[in-house]
Amino acid sequence: MARVVVEVMPKAEILDPQGQAIHRALGRLGHAGVTDVRQGKRFELEVADDVSDAELEEIASSLLANTVIEDWKVVRVDTAEVAS
Repeated sequence: MARVVVEVMPKAEILDPQGQAIHRALGRLGHAGVTDVRQGKRFELEVADDVSDAELEEIASSLLANTVIEDWKVVRVDTAEVAS
């Protein structure tokens, strides 16, 4: 088994109202040093070792991300790294 993380973020040119709301809230709470916030999604998948990178890209692009407005990144995580 392998752990795969898929990070999905709005494309840079897409407005991010949730990120902007968080940014404004941080300012109201006195955290003036935060200059921008973008909100995305993170998916963690446990997959068989023989699942290919191409299949993972297909899963991400067809189900996890809206490819019109979101970018995504698929990362295989070292399971030893997760255990520590």
